[in-house]
Amino acid sequence: MAINLAWYDWVGICGTLGVLLAFFLLQAGRLAGTGIVYQLLNLFGSGGVLVSLVGKFNVSVFVLEAAWVAISAYGIVRMLRLKSGAVKT
Repeated sequence: MAINLAWYDWVGICGTLGVLLAFFLLQAGRLAGTGIVYQLLNLFGSGGVLVSLVGKFNVSVFVLEAAWVAISAYGIVRMLRLKSGAVKT
């Protein structure tokens, strides 16, 4: 039995694995939730899942992953601002 996956399916699978890896490493105490690696894994992972919707669009997955991208981007910008001293906590 052969599995015929399009390129966007592979991007989505990689994205899903990235998000799951980020969550696992967070739970295992290997990454901080505010760290850049965690944020980037979530950003690119959810972006990969969004790309996979090229093949078959699903509005609920789109909303979830678009929010995930936005929140991850916000976390990255916030972290960079905190490191530069631009934002006071």
